[in-house]
This record gives sequence, C-alpha cells and structure tokens, in this order.
Amino acid sequence: MKIKLAEALLRRKELNDKVGQLKEINRDGLFEVRATRKKVTEDIDDIVAAVPKIKLTQVSAGYDWYAKQLRFVDAAIQQANWTTEIEVPDMTMQDYKEE
Repeated sequence: MKIKLAEALLRRKELNDKVGQLKEINRDGLFEVRATRKKVTEDIDDIVAAVPKIKLTQVSAGYDWYAKQLRFVDAAIQQANWTTEIEVPDMTMQDYKEE
C-alpha cells in the first residue's frame, strides 16, 4: 500500500501513543491476584480478593501488535528519509559567518 509521507508520520505518532498507553497498563501490580483473610469468628473468615478483569496476555498481544506496526512504519519513514532529496536554499546548509 502506498501512502503519503505525511500520513505515515501521523500513523507513526498514533502508533507511538498507543504503544505508550499499553506499556503503562502493567503498573502497580494490576495483574496480581491479591487477597486478604480476616477472622470474623472462630468458624467464619472474611476473605477479600482483588482479581484483574483482563489477562496480561491480552495486553501483551495488543502491545506487541502495535509495536510491530510502529517498527514497520518507522522503517518506511527512515527509508524515505535516506533516499529522498529536497530543495533548500544554498545558505541553509552553511554556518553563520560574522561579517
């Protein structure tokens, strides 16, 4: 598929943001099962458990997919960067010289 360089740059930013969001999800032990047990009476215990609603594998698979797409689009942009020439005024590439 051929797209404009501007579209590729925009997609790279979107993918980079998505990868960053998914990277932050696995913080603060989100995927740990935590439980506490308190003795209420001699025969009854009160158990409180915090169980994650999603699995780490679900987040990991999404992260891996978006990271791979980011690498693909970044490689295409870098290839264009090294093979594309643009026209600039001659003095753009010179250093400042005090007269």
